[in-house]
Amino acid sequence: MQLTVKLFAYFRDNRFKQQRMEFAEGTTVEDIIRFLDLPLDEVGVTMINSRHCELHQIPAEGDQLAIFPAIGGG
Repeated sequence: MQLTVKLFAYFRDNRFKQQRMEFAEGTTVEDIIRFLDLPLDEVGVTMINSRHCELHQIPAEGDQLAIFPAIGGG
């Protein structure tokens, strides 16, 4: 399946801002995060088509997956 992956903040460092990518059917959001070698414990929000999603969800053909790091500060 093809989908668009969008990275935000420092997840873009030495990677990309937005990229069309191909994944096998049944690939979960967590699988994609691991494939991109993003630190899972630093992922704050994931969204499919601008709607909050869980790591176990499976995107569909043509979806947009946005991955945001956790925000810290005080």
